[in-house]
Order: sequence, then C-alpha cells, then structure tokens
Amino acid sequence: MSSLDKMWASFVAIGLMVVASLLISYARTRTKGAVRVILSIIAFCLFIPILLYMLLSLL
Repeated sequence: MSSLDKMWASFVAIGLMVVASLLISYARTRTKGAVRVILSIIAFCLFIPILLYMLLSLL
C-alpha cells in the first residue's frame, strides 16, 4: 500500500470519527427515547469501519 493510500485511509477514519462523535453528541442532547438509542447504535457501528481504516493506515 502506497503512502498516498495510507493518507487517504487515515483521512477517511478521521472523517468517520467526526461524524460518529457529532451523531453521539446530537443524540445525547437533542433526542429522547428510541431515536436516541437508534442514533447511538448507528454511531457506535461507525467505529467498526473507523477501526479498519485506522489499522489499514498503519500497515
């Protein structure tokens, strides 16, 4: 994997982390009930590709 590909993989991981953190912040401050749970689950499910892209950028 080239250095440029590693750079893009790390940028994708950073972008997904920003999306996940904004989603969690929104879910915890603005929503209640089932919507809060669903948004939190979606945000936590984003951590799987974040982890994969992070590991990919390290190799």
